[in-house]
Amino acid sequence: MIRYGDEVASIARELHDPGDLEIVLDRAESARVVMIGEATHGTHEFYTWRAALTRRLIAERGFSFVAVEGDWPDCERVNAAVRGVLGAPADPRSALLRYDRWPTWMWANEELVDFTRWLRELNEGRAPRGRAGFHGLDVYSLWESMREILTWLREHDPGAVRVALAAYRCFEPFNEDPNAYGWATQLVNATCEDRVVAMLAELRGRDFGVWQNAAVVAGAESYYRTMVRGGPESWNGRDRHMDETLDRLLTRYGPASKAVVWAHNTHVGDARATDQADHGEVTLGQLARDRFGWDEVLLVGMGSYRGSVVAGPRWGDPMEAMAVPPARGGSLEEILHLTAPRDALFVFPAGDERPDLLTTVLPHRAIGVVYRPERERWANYVPTVLGDRYDAFLWFDETHALRPLHTLRVNAREPETYPSGV
Repeated sequence: MIRYGDEVASIARELHDPGDLEIVLDRAESARVVMIGEATHGTHEFYTWRAALTRRLIAERGFSFVAVEGDWPDCERVNAAVRGVLGAPADPRSALLRYDRWPTWMWANEELVDFTRWLRELNEGRAPRGRAGFHGLDVYSLWESMREILTWLREHDPGAVRVALAAYRCFEPFNEDPNAYGWATQLVNATCEDRVVAMLAELRGRDFGVWQNAAVVAGAESYYRTMVRGGPESWNGRDRHMDETLDRLLTRYGPASKAVVWAHNTHVGDARATDQADHGEVTLGQLARDRFGWDEVLLVGMGSYRGSVVAGPRWGDPMEAMAVPPARGGSLEEILHLTAPRDALFVFPAGDERPDLLTTVLPHRAIGVVYRPERERWANYVPTVLGDRYDAFLWFDETHALRPLHTLRVNAREPETYPSGV
């Protein structure tokens, strides 16, 4: 570890307050997309520093919206609140309280309340067309999105209800159980794919929100159908859906628009710098680099050495504040624990002359919504070439569990996603 000491000292900058993020903002000046990752879905420091960087990107660098690893219908309620849409709650906390699909804490937490209240206040001083939005990229809301589609069509386009209702009724026998649907498509000819494709074609070109919900239904149907087969197809379908949604949002906001993306490191980082590529997986960060160009995308990762985190021991279990033990020997986290400032920012130099820390394959911790600390010695790590996976990295030696708002209910039927719910 000592051999990395001088290298770390040469590229690490101590992190005290949001003013220390200036070098990242300068690097993001020419980017159209800044993706900010996290090593867990339940860490206070990751949420607060991600929000701090995002505030500066929106307020000082003209970024247009935040797109998160969350469901479209839930996030649209938050979007309406922060943009001050007529009829939306004046306090975004009310919209966040309505997140009720496990894991609720991922977005229903006090850290996000603080950020969305700030965003609402900022937007109040802007004209409606210039207000920053908050959107979801994920595919899990199959039934919620179907209901949103039918509600909108019945009010605005009754003639198109028939094709949407046919898709909805196809899913009805599975009682909103994605496991039941996924397995049924393998055992009998029970797929709803054709009806979903017909609905998507019928709704193309209509209201952006209703068409996006249709795209979610299509993505979710494919995700649950392919997930039961195993392999990378379902993972890749999910990340490709998030990539396509991001592209649609940028198009909707206009040619000068810029996006901040919040997702787990395993989605934000470039798969080609990890063993994810060996498994045939692609990531949102990789797809964005390929779609927009490397100079147009800034990928920021995060990590920590020890602390606590909110997670569940198994999929659907009640959330717990769990201890995160010291990182295992030889990992990136142990190296930074021994050589870096307690809290630090790394912005990686371009070009071929890069320190070994950025070019060596090192284990890099990844904790999802499911976490079992006792598996630290053989699981929870992704082999990573740090300088290729990200463009910058935020480091916190010791971190703490975030502050959930509540747990309304636990839907244990939602199938677990690999790796460990990220």
